[in-house]
Amino acid sequence: MPKISLDSLDLSALLCSRVCHDVISPVGAIVNGLEVLEDEKDTSMRDFAFELIRKSAQQASARLQFSRLAFGAAGSAGSMIDLGDAEQVSRGLFPEDKVTVGWNGPAAYFPKNKVKLLLNLVMITGSAIPRGGHLEVTVEGTPESCEFTLTAKGPNARINKDMEALLSGESESGSVDAHGIQAFYAGMVAQASKMAISVISGENEVTVRATQA
Repeated sequence: MPKISLDSLDLSALLCSRVCHDVISPVGAIVNGLEVLEDEKDTSMRDFAFELIRKSAQQASARLQFSRLAFGAAGSAGSMIDLGDAEQVSRGLFPEDKVTVGWNGPAAYFPKNKVKLLLNLVMITGSAIPRGGHLEVTVEGTPESCEFTLTAKGPNARINKDMEALLSGESESGSVDAHGIQAFYAGMVAQASKMAISVISGENEVTVRATQA
């Protein structure tokens, strides 16, 4: 399978497209809710519109906060990030009535790139249970030598082979689109962090592990 060659301009453009894709749905729902409030006089419909706006605004905010840490600078080069912040944005990413999140990790600051890797793996592993379920995140070791284990359990849990290839920087076409850029980016961050990613699939369960190479 050919390695993907991607210049910095295309990488930044695809990452921006990914972030926009994640927030456009809740922002669109806010706009729809505001349109209902402009024209609707029925009290029950106005209450529905207010609730839609509230939930969508929370969702958009949660996704932006997550993206800021997972993709953004989040401080200067070589900075450390609190794992507590990573836990907070990870919990906010998933609707509580659909995906429950378990988090096991030390109260510590980890290198920026390792936290970015962890967060990208949170989103990738969480995407393996689109019908809902449980996501368990475990961080072991020290900031210098650590291991991340993420397990998603739910109906028909799976990560497709294309995603696994992208984590290794490969694809059948030798290219990547906005849908797959996160897995490719996670592989780049893993390489920069000197960590290796593996994926294990079972019945209604997927485990993604990142270990110090």
